[in-house]
Amino acid sequence: MNMELSRRQLIKGASAGIAGTTIGALGFGDVETAYAAAIRPFKLAGTTETRNTCPYCAVACGIIMYSKGNLAKGEKADIVHIEGDVDHPVNRGTLCPKGAALLDMVHSETRLKFPKIRKPGSDKFEQVSWDVALDRVARLMKDDREQNIVVKNNDGVTVNRWATTGFLAASASSNEAAFVTYKAVRSTGIVVFDNQARV
Repeated sequence: MNMELSRRQLIKGASAGIAGTTIGALGFGDVETAYAAAIRPFKLAGTTETRNTCPYCAVACGIIMYSKGNLAKGEKADIVHIEGDVDHPVNRGTLCPKGAALLDMVHSETRLKFPKIRKPGSDKFEQVSWDVALDRVARLMKDDREQNIVVKNNDGVTVNRWATTGFLAASASSNEAAFVTYKAVRSTGIVVFDNQARV
């Protein structure tokens, strides 16, 4: 497509562009930022602020979740906004696209919210309580460890190896939590131990 442009039209367009950038350079460019800052307190008024860690990757960015609903009055708290924590030393308020979309993950209809088990021979999962789920995991781990732990190797050296069960840790944990997890898992004799950040 050919466009006819006279010298007069070129100068008018360039002048308008220069005028716009000059006004922005004189300090009027922050008007939108100031306007947004003035509205923000009203958007989050009456919400409860909770600090947390983004669950996605090993970076462990800090987030702030804002929820409405007074738990003291028996109301259900509903998360209405999630943003990066500017005071967090890891991300200083920034979030990647996945972290910025955390609110969608929280409100997703397909997100698993309760433990479920599928009994042998069944074709469907059924919801159970956390007590039932954790007791089942503990019982299955204990039974497997008792049947398969190798206490001594062929030379009679105590090794306490448990190689039939693996453990996958959370990469979003702090260094302290990761250290405690590592010590707890290794103390059982588990050899297969990895982190979700490498998967």
